[in-house]
Amino acid sequence: MAKAVFLDRDHTLNPDSGYISDPNKFDLYPWVPEELKKLKLKGFLLIVVSNQSGIARGLITWEQLNLIHRKMDEILDQKVNIKIDSYQVCPHHPDEGCDCRKPKPKLLIAAAQAFQIDLSESFMVGDRDSDMNAGKKAGVKQALLVTPDDELSFRSAVQQILNS
Repeated sequence: MAKAVFLDRDHTLNPDSGYISDPNKFDLYPWVPEELKKLKLKGFLLIVVSNQSGIARGLITWEQLNLIHRKMDEILDQKVNIKIDSYQVCPHHPDEGCDCRKPKPKLLIAAAQAFQIDLSESFMVGDRDSDMNAGKKAGVKQALLVTPDDELSFRSAVQQILNS
């Protein structure tokens, strides 16, 4: 079975200036590509799990979201020759009561089934309690809270994963 690192997107991989709808305004933190490459080289799948209620709010379309994710893959490919293995997205408004919005674990479990991931050998990296709770409910080995916008915290989280 495969192992994965489940990654929140906004404030973990990229600055969050609100509902990002223009791929030209999207960029990764400068330290992210090299750190993600380290995880890939150790055999981890990289799965982005992200609540994107901007879709339900009419602030971003699926097409725009896909262009943003394509831009993320282009940045990673150009800088370190890797890509994200899967994007798992909850498009619902928080008030909808869906079963896929973090802190519910459905996005992680769906990816685990699709990619035959051993959740007990996988990790969750994010900046909010909802990320950590989704990871815990899915049974990931360790949930690592990353301080938003912080290079040292992100590098430390990756190092903890690599040392496990």
